[in-house]
Amino acid sequence: MPYILISTQIRLETGPTNVGDEFSDPAVMNYLGARKTTMLGNNFSEYHVDDPPRVVLDKLEKIGFRLLTMTGVGQTLVWCLHKEKE
Repeated sequence: MPYILISTQIRLETGPTNVGDEFSDPAVMNYLGARKTTMLGNNFSEYHVDDPPRVVLDKLEKIGFRLLTMTGVGQTLVWCLHKEKE
């Protein structure tokens, strides 16, 4: 999977950081130390890490991901990254 979205709430910019959904690459999620959780009432799972977004972005860059874009949506910050196929 060459794309990944990470996000965090503005008031939580020091973590935790959402790093993937239930279909994310398990190897990348393991590398990030992410845990898969399902919030009560949701019918989908998400991966989270306690690290702030800056640390997550640094880790993803080390394994070949590049930042494509970043935006704010309401009280949420979202980054989209891409990794070239090998």
